[in-house]
Amino acid sequence: MTMKTIRLELARTKENPMGDSNHAYEFRAPLDASGHLDKDQWPNQKALCTVRRIEDGVDVERGLLIHTRGGKWMFSYAPGEDDDEAIFRFSSHAFTPGEYVSVTEHDGEQRTFKVVSVVDWHLQ
Repeated sequence: MTMKTIRLELARTKENPMGDSNHAYEFRAPLDASGHLDKDQWPNQKALCTVRRIEDGVDVERGLLIHTRGGKWMFSYAPGEDDDEAIFRFSSHAFTPGEYVSVTEHDGEQRTFKVVSVVDWHLQ
C-alpha cells in the first residue's frame, strides 16, 4: 500500500470540448499495487485521505475521502450527507493517468473527470 496524491480534471464535454484543468479535484488515498483504492488500508489512513475541490483554478472546498457503510466512496466536506459528492464505481477504477472517473457534484450533475496525475505522497 502506498499513499498517493491523485489529480482529476474535468474531461471533455459539449460545453468544454478541451476539458477544463481549472475544474478539478486533488485527493490522497491508499492505492494497492494495481492502482486501485485499498479499502483495507483506508481505515488506518482515513485522516490523511483529504480532498481539495477546485473551481476556476481556486480551492473552493476541502474535505475527506470517505467510505460509507453501504460501500460507496464519497468526497465529504462537512459532517452529514448534505454536501457529499458520490463517486461512481470508485472502487473498481485503477488510478492511472488517462483513466476516467465520474463524480456527482453538488448541483446533482454527474461529470466525468480524467486522471491526470498519480504521485507518491509522503508525510512531511
